[in-house]
Amino acid sequence: MSYLFTSESVSEGHPDKIADQISDALIDNFLAFDRDSKVACETLVTTGQVILAGEVKSTAYLDVQKIARDVINKIGYTKSEYMFNGESCGVISAIHEQSPDINQGVDRIKGEADFETKANAQGAGDQGMMFGYATNETENFMPLALDLAHTILKELSALRRDNNAIKYLRPDAKSQVTIEYSDDHKPVRIDSIVISTQHDDFGEEKAMLSKIRKDLIDILIPIVKEKQKPEIQELFNDDIKYHINPTGIFVIGGPHGDTGLTGRKIIVDTYGGKGAHGGGAFSGKDPSKVDRSAAYATRHIAKNLVAAGLADEVLVQISYAIGVAEPCGLFIDTKGTSKVNLTDGEIAKKVQKIFDLRPYAIEQNLKLRNPIYQETASYGHMGRDYYVADKTFKTVTGEDFVVKDLEFFTWEKLDRVEDIKKEFNI
Repeated sequence: MSYLFTSESVSEGHPDKIADQISDALIDNFLAFDRDSKVACETLVTTGQVILAGEVKSTAYLDVQKIARDVINKIGYTKSEYMFNGESCGVISAIHEQSPDINQGVDRIKGEADFETKANAQGAGDQGMMFGYATNETENFMPLALDLAHTILKELSALRRDNNAIKYLRPDAKSQVTIEYSDDHKPVRIDSIVISTQHDDFGEEKAMLSKIRKDLIDILIPIVKEKQKPEIQELFNDDIKYHINPTGIFVIGGPHGDTGLTGRKIIVDTYGGKGAHGGGAFSGKDPSKVDRSAAYATRHIAKNLVAAGLADEVLVQISYAIGVAEPCGLFIDTKGTSKVNLTDGEIAKKVQKIFDLRPYAIEQNLKLRNPIYQETASYGHMGRDYYVADKTFKTVTGEDFVVKDLEFFTWEKLDRVEDIKKEFNI
């Protein structure tokens, strides 16, 4: 019997995502000026207020207020009627020095040392388990429902910024996509789409809601559909149930409508409920925290395994003990879709020969000790396009500081496919 599966996404103007972006902007600035920075920082946003808290070990000195305000302005909270404005909101910092008790398990090597020495010495920044996932149902090896939910909001944001036809949009928005799957787990059709978007107060309620519904169905959805490959376009149909601002008007939103916190959208950040999640958030953490770096590493493994043709779907779990370099364990589940004559346990043993999963090795191989994280903090950390670009930061005295040739989303590279094919004789 067929079944339904649903995933959601939130826009960059959602309160929790504002918090994530501010936290990751702080991470980037610390890493830009001191690559050895150790940072765990949280952000809270509410009506007219931003509160920064966390632990830092760094030689960098930052104007954290300006960094937070720049993020808020870039998102689009620039008007006083939003009750949250990048120029006028209060910004309180309670950031303090990292505990030496935690740091001693991570920084054991001072000064120069070779790769192996550092990799064996640098322990995991915390205990825990992390998951990576990939499926061949989309070109970017992501679950389809989540991929569509992200695309809806990215295109909605583009319309908010660029399209004169929809002038009333405000930054806060959410989407949700439900897809019908066949018994053999193939997408059959899109069953329903939910979009809730903040908007200006531009008239009588019934007329406003009617216009918003018409604009999103007639303008936004065709743009989203056009960006899909033909077989995904066929899933769009005349029977899709659209729920557009189903509670009614949505004028009060953003941090004025709902307090936001770093790390509250971990399923949006990963696989939309497909696969699994270890529970640890990503944003606000430097790459010595395996919550972040190992989640990227397991996505890298899963994506390359599926791209190599080893299986249609792969879930990877890894676990660590705080202060210990070697993982406690590696688990792989091919969901019964494996194309090789090996058990999942045997596959895991071979994968461990290909991928070095010590925390320092992950940092180095995926080039994670670079200021590349604000870009991850909205529309998902996984399934994004790898690219290389320069990035400019401001010193506390206002001068430009450019970091050149940064590699973004390295965990999305298909750079180990040939190694996997060779190891598994594919």
